[in-house]
Amino acid sequence: MAGHSKWANIQHRKGKQDAARSKLFSKLAKEITVAAKMGDPDPDKNPRLRLAVKEAKSSSVPKDVIDRAIKKSIGGDAETYDEIRYEGYGPGGVAVIVEAMTDNRNRTASNVRSLFGKHGGNLGETNSVAFMFERKGQVIYTAAAGDADTVMMAAIEAGAEDVESSDEGHLVWCGDTDLAEVSGALEAALGEADSTKLVWRPGNTTELGLEDAQKLLKLIDALEDDDDVQTVTANFDISDEIMAQL
Repeated sequence: MAGHSKWANIQHRKGKQDAARSKLFSKLAKEITVAAKMGDPDPDKNPRLRLAVKEAKSSSVPKDVIDRAIKKSIGGDAETYDEIRYEGYGPGGVAVIVEAMTDNRNRTASNVRSLFGKHGGNLGETNSVAFMFERKGQVIYTAAAGDADTVMMAAIEAGAEDVESSDEGHLVWCGDTDLAEVSGALEAALGEADSTKLVWRPGNTTELGLEDAQKLLKLIDALEDDDDVQTVTANFDISDEIMAQL
């Protein structure tokens, strides 16, 4: 996928999320609570929690919301969530991975299946599409972080695997287990990132026309709007021409 198109896709999704800040804050706070409950409530001693807090801060989640989410994990009233991955196909044959945290598996499975069906997709079995993706660490910097050579050198020294730069910014990729270390080294060299998280990186992508792109984005929006869904990933690409029409 071309770096510019990928960046455009990411910015489109981010724009959709920013339109529902309270829902986004709720999802990030849930991840913080779960990460803290599963490990140590001190971010310095818990890599998953440290990354969750960093991603929350990059999304402008207030400090008091972050602190409450951590404290909630310590109290006896913290909910117990199951982490579940759903896989399926959306319009245009696009592979879709949905990650959820839920206190009711039946409710979430029913909702996700219904949303796939309603928006021209179908839910598959576990591992039906995961083989098309790799679990990777992703760090995003805006163009203000430096030129392509500067970011590339910093990424190499930090132990990253790949960098994709465009006029809009930089995507730095690393192994999933290296994200905490790589992001820390990048922060020391380039400053705070715009986003730091684990993602599913597609091995290849499907180019979508306008109609399928519209349908797929409606499916993704509907899934993201579900309170139990944390992330939605799909292996699609949209040309700048089609993006402009959206």
